[in-house]
Amino acid sequence: MAMNGAESLVRTLVAGGVEVCFTNPGTSEMHFVAALDRVEGMRAVLCLFEGGATGAADGYARMADKPASTLLHLGPGLGNGIANLHNARRARSPLVNIVGEHATYHRAFDAPLTSDIEGLAGPVSAWLRTGMSAKAVAADGADAIVAARTAPGGVATLILPADTAWEEGSGIAPLPPIPERPLASDEAIAHAVAALRSGEPVLLHLGDRAVRGEGRRIAARIADKTGAKLLAMTSNARIDRGAGTVPIERLPYPVDPAREVLAPYRHVILVGATLPVAFFAYPGKPSALAAPTCDVFALATPEQDQIDALARLAEAIGAPAEAPLPPLARPDLPTAGALDQDAIGRVLGALIPEGAIVCDESVTTGRNFFVSTHAAAPHTWLQLTGGAIGLGIPMATGAAVACPDRKVISLQADGSALYTAQALWTQARERLDVVTLIWANRSYAILRHELTNVGANPGRKAIDMLTLDDPPIDWVSLSRGYGVEARRVETLAQLVDTLTGALSRRGPFLIEVALG
Repeated sequence: MAMNGAESLVRTLVAGGVEVCFTNPGTSEMHFVAALDRVEGMRAVLCLFEGGATGAADGYARMADKPASTLLHLGPGLGNGIANLHNARRARSPLVNIVGEHATYHRAFDAPLTSDIEGLAGPVSAWLRTGMSAKAVAADGADAIVAARTAPGGVATLILPADTAWEEGSGIAPLPPIPERPLASDEAIAHAVAALRSGEPVLLHLGDRAVRGEGRRIAARIADKTGAKLLAMTSNARIDRGAGTVPIERLPYPVDPAREVLAPYRHVILVGATLPVAFFAYPGKPSALAAPTCDVFALATPEQDQIDALARLAEAIGAPAEAPLPPLARPDLPTAGALDQDAIGRVLGALIPEGAIVCDESVTTGRNFFVSTHAAAPHTWLQLTGGAIGLGIPMATGAAVACPDRKVISLQADGSALYTAQALWTQARERLDVVTLIWANRSYAILRHELTNVGANPGRKAIDMLTLDDPPIDWVSLSRGYGVEARRVETLAQLVDTLTGALSRRGPFLIEVALG
């Protein structure tokens, strides 16, 4: 039987390894929705808000190492999802972003929902195309998959006019070959060898694939041979951590501590990392964080094969086959004392279960959690990459869809969580195994610090714009309203008891942690 364009597209996506669609559809996408119902192999996950759909697709891609698709409704739906598409772009997550559009002949009538979808999608997309016919839309989908999976990975946006979905399609389109990652140049290897043999302090600044298991092990061998130091970027899409892995710290977020960390080095070798720069401009402070005299250069860019580059560099300098791991002890579980950031870090270090996925949008509360979790049970840590808050709960949702057999722990600032709290409903609907910890300091704490950092002189009105305590958010009631069981804790002992219980059961659970 002939199939329409929508079914041709969905079957092409499934044949190309895209098995999940995070959806928030409208009228123009109904034929795609119907195709999802007819095609085996595509899981449809409903999200109440488009930012939840795009954030979940990001979290899924980071853990599955392949794209999911989204389904968004016209330009306004895309607009609602753009913040987390920005985060996905910064994470270099492969993502097939399908956006419905009016039928090709209807756009000329300027109906109320007509907008410049290409103009909205362009800044967050590595690839962008508007479908022109039902016969070609399956091939458009195949091209989108390849674009999303081409190193370093990115958002491929396919705009789907309604008539290209309902008219007769072509059937499944073959997937073009996915390009291999290009190799680092011999000149870059030689530059790194010279730096490592210079006798001057050298930093290997790691990101992307270099900060994950194999890349970090090779980097540790190079450091063991040469005395170079390892440091991860401030924000990383994914780091595999815990006992048995090479411990690594991140470049601090605040400008002054970051400059202090980088000051001793005369050479900074970027491996999958970007130039270390300040998140924002501050009066009287530089944007580039390394010293002006420092030799900062790329061994391998995020687009290139960082594992191959590290392996070639290790061979060139005669690195040992293995690097010894420093002796690290898992922290004891604290049961008494203040419920503060240090105590919470020790609780996490003691209780993170083996194989857990930690989705971190702690912002201020969790800045020092790495120190106390280096020796935790082996786990994977995902971070907010693009700085657009509201990623944490959706990211945990997508990670749980990708890895249903792994416990997901979501570390979540309360102000950021309010942007996409609707994703809790999707966790309940899909019965996902996620424990969410809300750091309830009842303020936009990071912005309180930034008032001072930028030299502003806040008064009562400014402070009021950064607080969430009038009225306070009742996270327990909010969570239960979305169908997720929840509890509020006010002491360290209550946190230990509640988190221990939540980790021992399956299904979504939220803990509101009262701070301050």
